[in-house]
This record gives sequence, C-alpha cells and structure tokens, in this order.
Amino acid sequence: MENPAAAAPVPAEVSPFLFLLLACGTLVTALLVAAHRLGLFYQLMHKVDETSVRHGGESVAAVLRAHGVRFVFTLIGGHISPLLVACEKLGICVVDTRHEVTAVFAADAVARLTGTVGVAAVTAGPGLTNTVTAVKNAQVAQSPVLLLGGAASTLLQKRGALQAIDQLSLFRPLCKFCVSVRRVRDIVPTLRAAVAAAQSGTPGPVFVELPLDVLYPYFMVQKEMVPAKPPKGLMGWVISWYLRNCLANLFAGAWEPQPEGPLPLDIPQASPQQVQRCVEILSRAKRPLLLLGSQALLPPTPASKLRAAVETLGVPCFLGGMARGLLGRKHPLHIRQNRGAALKKADVVILAGAVCDFRLSYGRVLSRRSKIIVVNRNREEMLLNSDIFWKPQEAVQGDVGSFVLKLAEGLRGQTWAADWVEELQEADQQKEQTYREKAARPVAQHLNPVRVLQTVEEILPDNAFLVVDGGDFVATAAYLVQPRGPLRWLDPGAFGTLGVGAGFALGAKLCQPDAEVWCLFGDGAFGYSLIEFDTFIRHKIPVIALIGNDAGWTQISREQVPRLGSNVACGLAYTDYHKAAVGLGARGLLLSRENEDQMAQVLRDGQQQCQDGHPVVVNILIGRTDFRDGSISV
Repeated sequence: MENPAAAAPVPAEVSPFLFLLLACGTLVTALLVAAHRLGLFYQLMHKVDETSVRHGGESVAAVLRAHGVRFVFTLIGGHISPLLVACEKLGICVVDTRHEVTAVFAADAVARLTGTVGVAAVTAGPGLTNTVTAVKNAQVAQSPVLLLGGAASTLLQKRGALQAIDQLSLFRPLCKFCVSVRRVRDIVPTLRAAVAAAQSGTPGPVFVELPLDVLYPYFMVQKEMVPAKPPKGLMGWVISWYLRNCLANLFAGAWEPQPEGPLPLDIPQASPQQVQRCVEILSRAKRPLLLLGSQALLPPTPASKLRAAVETLGVPCFLGGMARGLLGRKHPLHIRQNRGAALKKADVVILAGAVCDFRLSYGRVLSRRSKIIVVNRNREEMLLNSDIFWKPQEAVQGDVGSFVLKLAEGLRGQTWAADWVEELQEADQQKEQTYREKAARPVAQHLNPVRVLQTVEEILPDNAFLVVDGGDFVATAAYLVQPRGPLRWLDPGAFGTLGVGAGFALGAKLCQPDAEVWCLFGDGAFGYSLIEFDTFIRHKIPVIALIGNDAGWTQISREQVPRLGSNVACGLAYTDYHKAAVGLGARGLLLSRENEDQMAQVLRDGQQQCQDGHPVVVNILIGRTDFRDGSISV
C-alpha cells in the first residue's frame, strides 16, 4: 500500500532555496556533532594509551573490597573473567564451585552469618539461569545476596550473541534491585546502590548485569567493536563513526575517582508510641509467649544483646529460623515442643519476625482470645492472612531486634506467673520422654533414625554449625538436635529448597574456619551436593556430612502411599555415597546395623578426620519409623 505521506505534494509556499538551506543546516549540525564526538574519542584514546590494561573488573573488585567483602563465589565463564582476576589481585578470596546454584547458596550463607552482603558472580545465559532457585530461596529467606552476572556486549544484545537472553526480565521478580551497567563509569555507583538496597528495609537479593564490553580492557573491546578496515563508502564511514562514538561513550570518564564505600542503609524502626502501646499490652499479660524468627538476628542488633533482652523480658519463647540457638541448649525460657498447644493457652503472643504462613497454619494455630503483637520489617508479610484467621492487636513495621530491646527496656522489672513457664517446661519434658522411648525401639533391617540423631546430639561440639538439607531425616533432627548458639543453624527457610547443603556448608566454614560444620542430609537431598565434595577438596574445606539414607523420598512417600496407594517416584537405593565421596578425594564411612554398637565411635572417627582437615561423608543406613506420621509436606 502506498504511503500517503510520501505522495503528498510539497507546499507551494516552501521554495527550493529554503529546502536547500535546511538541508545544509542539518549537514553542518551533523558534522559539528561528529567533530565533537571524534574529539572526545581522540581525547579518550590519548588517556587509554596510558592505562590500556585497566578494565571494569577492577572497579567491581574495588567496590567489593570497600564494602568488606571477603569471598566471591563463582563458576568461571569468559563473560566474568576480568572481575574474578581483579578480585584475586585485591585479596578477595575467589571460590569456584561445580554448579552456579551452589555459588549463590554459599553467598546466602555468608550473608546470614556475617550480617553483610554475600556475593556470587556467574557467567551469562545458562550460568545465570542455573542460579534462579537459589536466588528465589534468598528472596524468601530475606538474605542480602549480590548476584553479578555476565552478559553479551551491549551492541550485540538482541542480535543472536552467545548466551544472550533478556536476563533482567528473568530476575526482576526475584530481586529488589535489578540493573544492567551500560558504561564503565557507572559500575561503582551502581554496585554501591545495589549493596545498600540488598541490606535496607526487608533484606533480599539484588542483581547487577555486567556486559562484556563494560568489564574488559579498552583495547580488547576496541578490537572487537571497531573493524580495523572499515567498509568503504559513505555508509561504511557512518558505521565506523557510530561504533567509535559508542566506544567513546562506553569508556568516557571510566577512571575518574569515585567514592567506593557503603551508602547509608534504610532500616525501619518502631515508633516510641507503638513500643509504648505494646509495653502496656504485655504488662497486663498473665501467660505471654514470644515467637522469634530470622529477622530478629538481622543487623544492627547483635545476638548477644538480643539474648540479654529476651532474658530481661522473661517471656517463654519459641525460636525459629536463624533465631534457633539464641538461648543455647538448656535455657529455661526456651520452649521447644508443643507450640500449637502453648499458642492456644497464651493470652498475649508476640510474633517477632514470625509469619502466619504454612509454618503457623496460616494463623489458625492462634487463639482468637489472645492479643497478638506482630512486628516485621515487611508489611505484607506482617499482616499475612490477618484478614481471614487472626487479627493483630498491634502491628509494628520495623526492625525486630531493635523492637525487642526497646520492649525489654520498657518492661524492666516485670515478672510473670512462675506456673506458666513451669507448665510449658513440663510439657517439653513429657514430649522428650516419648522421643527417648521411640529411640529405643528397633527398626526393621536398619538403624533407628531417632537413636542416630540423639547420638549426634550427644556428640555435637559446642562450636558446631549445623547445616540441614533434606526432608524426613532433617525434619526429625529439628526436634532432636539443638543448635549450640545463635546463627549456628542453617536451613533453606520458608521456600523449602533441597540442595542448599554444600553451598551453606562452604559459606559457613569459610566464615568460621575454627568451627566444626556438621551437615545433616537426607539421601535424596545429598544427590544435589555430592559433586561439591570436589570443591571442598580443592579449596581445603573440611566439613562432615551425615546422610540419613533410607533409600527414598520418605517425606513424600509417608503421605503418598497411605493416601494414594502408590510409591511411584519415591524410591531410591541404599547407594554407597561414602564410596562416591572417596572417589572425589574425601573420606567415607559407613554406619549400619552391622556396627550399630559402635555408632558413637564411628561418628567420632568422622569428626576426628574432619578435624584433621579432610571432608568426610558418613553414610548412615536407616529404617523408617512412625516419628513423623501425620506430617504435612505440601
């Protein structure tokens, strides 16, 4: 169809002379712009000749060092080589894993244990898509993870370049901050903003895309971007000019000094009026109960101050997530069993970072007679399901740890009825007695997992970190094995991700090299982590892994078989995981019915080999019990 605009006649009142004048003006303007751009280019060329080996990776490393980053986890790829080389030169430890998802899990562990940002760097395309599960897990767990991703050169994106996909669209739903750097001089301010965003408000992962031409040295980018012999003719000159102009813009101002250190963080705080109202509510309570979640352990409140505040309050409490272990092993205020029954009896419940999702039966476990105080940095999470199953008496959007400190100060000297704590403690003791009885029962063919885990509880040293990754075996361990202190229990969090074990163990051991890292795996979950024992060997990371091997996805089959009458897709084998670990260079031990009487000694042998510097896998052949019958896994 003919274009009507193209066929329209020239207005009679516009003379040919005026057309010529306009055309000349346009040409002169274009030449002036070209001259300016070329002048900028030649000026840049002069500067680059003096610093031709510099590259954008150095800017990345400088920002990370200025923020106190000690480790960068990665799986190598050509897109990100400059930033890894620069990190190594600046003394940042670069730890390469066998799968990108492990690199992000390790960064997640570092973020949780240090209270700062954890960093992973992966290559473009499949390197980034491999991290999606771990990034989502960090989002749900509210871990401040910085993901650095390579990308195709800016001019080659959407033109069929190797591993070029729309990475920003993939990560925007997962990350608080998602940006592609388009000029070398923008690396520093973008990374500073990303790190601040990761730790501000409700912490979470952030993503910064770093294209090839932003990271590599000028002379390499020039060689790839601008042809040595430009095409002939006017069009060839125009194309060559355009590419040189893009190159000039890409590197202009690249090495001008910029501040590299941390930006201020935005952390919400409860108002004095809100704190006072909560003090008044709690002061009238007879049977108060405190539920502490992971947010309570976020900076700026140190774990030691939070523990002192909880002790000052004197309110019996349940600990979940990263708050596990806050009060040590045998603290009288720490209640571990019968949470549902306790919540029904409490007259005031403080949900301090605890969320009414599936973990609290969506709020149904709360009594409508109880007055509920909820505090959380995230408003949506704070009020989850409050329109259906429960209503807050006071909802406080703010930092949990700081709130608990202020609450304790406002209630200093307040005491509660002694019989309330004693009642909860007695219920704990009764439940633990039933566990001892279950541990004594024989299990067909293999070891009783309850007895195994009680033995682990007896042997576990006070400096141990517990990394848990699995279904039925790990869920049983949550009742039986106690963290030795705050921030010493690492589980995936509310997303329920399998495969976190190796990455979490890697991050934990690097953060605390003098501590023992014990990993409790289900045999299904261990399949994700086995190859990373190669990583532990190469980087000299001694950890001990205990595999509860019952030859199946037992948490699923426990429900699937009685409800649906089939064990389809739930069966595994009693695989020799300890031998596979030996093949990767680790030490392997077998614990079975044949050496049941030496259970404690086998575990101690594994512990000793780990202390001697070897990664260790203990393959524990277990049977099935009714310990978790009726549990819900969906």
